Amino acid sequence: MSTPLLAGFALAAAAYAGRYSIQAWQAFKTRPPRIRRFYEGGFQPAMTKREAALILGVRESTPVDKIKEAHRRVMVANHPDAGGSHYLASKINEAKEMILGKTKGGSAF
Repeated sequence: MSTPLLAGFALAAAAYAGRYSIQAWQAFKTRPPRIRRFYEGGFQPAMTKREAALILGVRESTPVDKIKEAHRRVMVANHPDAGGSHYLASKINEAKEMILGKTKGGSAF
């Protein structure tokens, strides 16, 4: 006698789980797109520390070893030998020099 009752509860639980899954999937599909983690936009005439940090994807107060690691990661993705742009490579190098304090903000181009 209790078997049909347990079967009913199991069926109801499965139905609620399915309904929840469908609602969660719909919410997942309609969520806003992820915020991009790379710098969008044109370059300023004279590079600033803020712009250099945005190009490398680090904060202005990041330690030197993390800056060098970020520079390497961005440079590997944009190196001219790997199909990247010479201009972008020079801006990435300029950003590294700016953030490490090796330049006074002059533009490469």
